[in-house]
Formats: sequence, structure tokens, C-alpha cells
Amino acid sequence: MAYRLANLVSDQIYRRQRKGIKRLRSNYQKVMPELSQVDLEKLTKAGMRSYLRYWFDTFRLNKWSKARILETTFVVRENLLRDPIESKQGCIVALPHAGNWDHAAAYFCSTGIPVTAVVEKLKPEAIFKKFLEYRQSIGIEAISHTEKSIPILVERLEAGKLVALVADRDMSRNGVEVDFFGRTAKMPAGPAILALKTGSPLITVYIRYLDHGIEITIDETIKPPVGKSEEESIKIITQSMADNFAKRIKGSPVDWHMLQRIWLDEEN
Repeated sequence: MAYRLANLVSDQIYRRQRKGIKRLRSNYQKVMPELSQVDLEKLTKAGMRSYLRYWFDTFRLNKWSKARILETTFVVRENLLRDPIESKQGCIVALPHAGNWDHAAAYFCSTGIPVTAVVEKLKPEAIFKKFLEYRQSIGIEAISHTEKSIPILVERLEAGKLVALVADRDMSRNGVEVDFFGRTAKMPAGPAILALKTGSPLITVYIRYLDHGIEITIDETIKPPVGKSEEESIKIITQSMADNFAKRIKGSPVDWHMLQRIWLDEEN
């Protein structure tokens, strides 16, 4: 019933064709330039349904049983995350706005791996506080992106913890330019900086929806290069992260919920 209601709400939003829908369509067109206009519209409508499913699931997750969370989560190459946590290396997870990362975090928290995450500060303040409370209720240590987060995250990684960073859009204006689907975009330097500072492995995660749950696909990024300057290393590692994102988004674009500007050659 919840998903049927979410689809009804989503379809109403889609029909209004406001800024977010136009941006979603534009982003999909750059990911899938081979699509006809009809197929692009179908993808945009389905993508908005996927986005509304995220919201409908998000505020119900802390009411779900541990068994339900485990039964509705499927992970590909889970060892790439669990092995460094078990060996106390710490692990950095970078992911795009795809699927439901709160569901993924709840899964790892439920299996004994608490998550520290940097989250975007929302307005109004009351909504942001609700988000923090909700995320804390499922086991996430949430840090606002407006805080000086790097020292906190280094401390967590040195303690062998898991740090998760949504990293397909730069919010600091100090991001790294990357090639993303053949165009220039900016992505945050944070994941690469943390990998260089701590030696913790940096992996990427893509989350897509299944009929009954989510699938988490984990990929390795390039190892920190030898003989390069810090600036060069950050750029190389961030490009590797962007390449992983592009590969997985191309394979399942419908679950990439990007309603904001990504590429530098676009107007706001």
C-alpha cells in the first residue's frame, strides 16, 4: 500500500514538470544519450518513482525488525567491506545518491558494523534535527557537512571504523574536476584525502532497488599511486571513484536520484 501511494504521489510530481524533474531528465539524458525521447520520459517517470520509494522507506526503517532488514538486503562482494573492518584497518565507502543508503547503513549496523556518515545540513533546522534523530535510531553516527569533519573521520578510521560518504556531488566548492560520462563534473576530495591520510581502503558502493529490498554492489578503487604528489594522487583516486559511479549508474540509471546540477557546463 505504501509503494502504491508513493507511486501516485510521484506521478503527480512528475506531471507538474518543475525544476527537479527537468534536472532529473537532463541528467538521465547525459547518462543515456542513446535513448529516444519516449524512453527518456519513461526513465524519468520511473526514476521519480524510485526517488519517492526512498522517502517512503526512509522514515519507516527504524520500525522494521532486524530480520526484515537482513532479509531485504543483498550484497555483492561484501568481503571488500567486511575484511578491512575485521582487520581494524577501517574502511571508507563512497557512494552516489542511489537507491536507499539508509537501508544499506541499517543493514551494516544490524550486522555489527556501525557507520559514521557525513550528511548534508537541511533547512529548516527542525527537519535536520529530525533526520539526525532518525539516523541515530538506526545506528548511524551522523556528522553535518558544515563541521570540520576530516579530523573526526580520521579518528574513526584509525579506530578501525566504517565511514560512509555520499560523493557524487561537491558541496564545498573545493571539489576535484573529473570526467563523468564524457563531461566535466566536480566531486568531493574527502574520500581520497581520507584514504591518503589513513591508509584505509576506499571502496565504492552502488545501491539499487529490487522488487523486495535493495542490492548493494561494492567495487574497489585504484590504490594510492606511488611517486605522485598529494594533489595528483587525490585527482587520480577521485577519478577512479567517478569511473565506478559511472559504470554502475549506466547499468541501473533509474535508481540514481540526482535532481541537482552535476556538470560544470550547465546553468544552475
